[in-house]
Amino acid sequence: MVVEKLPVLLEEIRACRLCEDHLPLGPNPVLRAAASARLLIVGQAPGTKVHATSIPWNDPSGDRLREWLSIDRDTFYNESQIAIIPMGFCYPGRGKGGDLPPRPECAATWHKRLLLQLPHLQLTLLVGQYAQRHYLPHWYGSITENVRHYRDALPAGYFPLPHPSPRNTLWLRRRPWFEEEVVPELQKYVKKILKVR
Repeated sequence: MVVEKLPVLLEEIRACRLCEDHLPLGPNPVLRAAASARLLIVGQAPGTKVHATSIPWNDPSGDRLREWLSIDRDTFYNESQIAIIPMGFCYPGRGKGGDLPPRPECAATWHKRLLLQLPHLQLTLLVGQYAQRHYLPHWYGSITENVRHYRDALPAGYFPLPHPSPRNTLWLRRRPWFEEEVVPELQKYVKKILKVR
């Protein structure tokens, strides 16, 4: 078995052109990781702002996610602690109701190889339906039910979350239990793992 080095693998991924013909803005794989990371965030795919800056979660969704985690930007972008590996690494384009789903080639081609290089992970946040459908051992029929049953996923090392997009503000308003009950638990786990105050 060939042992890969993470920096070499990241370089290979950032040069990936597998989906080039399907990407309206061209390929620009956006991800971050270091072998020492203890927390992994698996989201959907970069939006246009992230594509333009090559900084993951560098948009209003990222602001809300950092609020949920109760961490600042410096901590969030400290890849020695937090790895950020979306289901799709490049902006997939726009559909009728928002961005298109992440390209399926990314997770199929790269995720397994990446996870082998992250031996210190203690928790993986599954943000949105694509990450949850791919990784959750049990699918409860909806994002709402996955999030409501987040404790069931913890033994497998996962914490399901809704997408923090401003488009989900109504979802959050209709489910006050998420910010009242789930977010404080999430913050407790994150604080313990990252050893932040």
